[in-house]
Amino acid sequence: MASSGLAKIETQKMKEEICHDDSSAPVKAQTVDELHSLQQKKKSGPNTPIKGHHQTAFGSEVDRNKQQLQSISASLASLTRESGPKVVKGDPSKQSETPKVAHASQFHQHTAPNLNISDSSLKFTHILYNLSPAELYEQAIQYEKGSFITSSGALATLSGAKTGRSPRDKRVVKDDTTSDELWWGKGSPNIEMDEQTFLVNRERAVDYLCSLEKVFVNDQFLNWDPNNRIKVRIVSARAYHSLFMHNMCIRPTPEELENFGTPDFTIYNAGKFPCNRYTHYMTSSTSIDLNLARREMVILGTQYAGEMKKGLFSVMHYLMPKRQILSLHSGCNMGKEGDVALFFGLSGTGKTTLSTDHNRYLIGDDEHCWSDHGVSNIEGGCYAKCIDLSREKEPDIWNAIKFGTVLENVVFEEHTREVDYTDKSVTENTRAAYPIEYIPNAKIPCVGPHPKNVILLACDAFGVLPPVSKLNLAQTMYHFISGYTALVAGTEDGIKEPTATFSACFGAAFIMLHPTKYAAMLAEKMQKQGATGWLVNTGWSGGSYGSGNRIKLAYTRKIIDAIHSGELLNANYTKTEVFGLEIPTELEGVPSEILDPVNTWPDKDAYKETLLKLGGLFRKNFEVFANYKIGADNNLTEEILAAGPNF
Repeated sequence: MASSGLAKIETQKMKEEICHDDSSAPVKAQTVDELHSLQQKKKSGPNTPIKGHHQTAFGSEVDRNKQQLQSISASLASLTRESGPKVVKGDPSKQSETPKVAHASQFHQHTAPNLNISDSSLKFTHILYNLSPAELYEQAIQYEKGSFITSSGALATLSGAKTGRSPRDKRVVKDDTTSDELWWGKGSPNIEMDEQTFLVNRERAVDYLCSLEKVFVNDQFLNWDPNNRIKVRIVSARAYHSLFMHNMCIRPTPEELENFGTPDFTIYNAGKFPCNRYTHYMTSSTSIDLNLARREMVILGTQYAGEMKKGLFSVMHYLMPKRQILSLHSGCNMGKEGDVALFFGLSGTGKTTLSTDHNRYLIGDDEHCWSDHGVSNIEGGCYAKCIDLSREKEPDIWNAIKFGTVLENVVFEEHTREVDYTDKSVTENTRAAYPIEYIPNAKIPCVGPHPKNVILLACDAFGVLPPVSKLNLAQTMYHFISGYTALVAGTEDGIKEPTATFSACFGAAFIMLHPTKYAAMLAEKMQKQGATGWLVNTGWSGGSYGSGNRIKLAYTRKIIDAIHSGELLNANYTKTEVFGLEIPTELEGVPSEILDPVNTWPDKDAYKETLLKLGGLFRKNFEVFANYKIGADNNLTEEILAAGPNF
């Protein structure tokens, strides 16, 4: 054979000349699957093993898992078949053998054989239980179209056809109890449905969830006050929904999860599946149904995750007042000396901006409880608007959008995955949901002492409300019930003019009882704890929108700082006409002439006309509340009415 001309390789000689052998022993795996199994460590138990067995509050880990699965199966049980599906923990794509299952019938005692067998009872329903954000990322990206990792590490998702809440499709079961307790009729957000219709929708949701190969189950808490927290279970079909609620509810420790037991409230989110339009009380293919007696919520026909958050808020508005705890749609922060302030305000009033203060601790941005022990955040996360978000305007929110955060309906660059927060192609209601720990100055646990100041924010585009007013208790109740701000809306001829917006208790869509009940509780707690009420206008001065100017944010911050420090309590005050508001005559850092709005209007007659117009709008809005009586003598209602505009 002809020589190729290549030198012969002497392997033995090469081996001897190697000065460092960095080769390693072969992996301890015979197949690729075995290699993958070595990659992931088994989840460690929260407690130290005892005598070779992992013991928990329920006994062994096997017993604990069995009881958890039985509880979940019971949650998913059909009310007609009286049995739940066969459930097993774990991703079905990773199951290598027939698993041990739990079935609700294992702990339901039947006097006769159950003959109502369906196809869903013959299959396994895999339960993805309290998955971590990393696991939920994998599920979303692999199985949910429209899920992407953005350049900051957040998970971008789509909520489908609905990009906001559907308040007209929300229903509450009206029964013997709720017919007397809840606020019904004109002005109320509560639209009734009967028990039977709820059960029809519940059955539809449960059947849909049980027909799936896998469902996500979150067991979490509401309310950071350990004495008054609520156990919630969320059953959903999407990883997006599971991660959203992982962020928004309070996340249990492993020990707390072991002792979780039966939930106090359960959400069945079958939002990918529509309701039956022929069902009584249905007005569309969407239905969000609350049954307070059963402590259950059913979602059909909408994938917008905010329905779960606000649905639970409505539940807290019902449950907490029963414990003499006031539930509040507010922001809350605390100074380094322990002074707590509550911030109320509708969209555009600056609630988020003003309650986020680097010199103060953030207790929460949206939902709170005020009990005999102080204030507590209801949630474990924040749900921030993202439209036109920038690092300069909202650095805390910007920096919180990282791994673990859910970004709803945002638009991003195809290659770099950088989000364009100015793009409204999908919706203007783009949102970010992230754990509150992502905010650097968040106070953990999210609790604080009794509030010292209650700040009601209004963006008055009419330009007639003072930049700051000190309120007495009756005025605080009146303006709390009113929940006023003014938006700028385009008219037919293209001229823009202010439009008054009122939302009772600054969150009318979520309250369950009559607004006067919440207002009376607020006044009682303020009086008992010596808190002061303030009305702060972040809107216009020197004229209405179009002629006046927006009050400078720097001035508003000076006002808020003076409220926190107590400086404003010691100021000299004068009273305005019509609304009868007490306003300071001077405040350091704020021009004295803007403290009384009449001084800033060049046309005094126009000011008076606009002031009377706004007063009339307040009166008209309050008509729906005027006939509601509290107590036998009705004195409180009359006192609140007297605190309104007088002309």
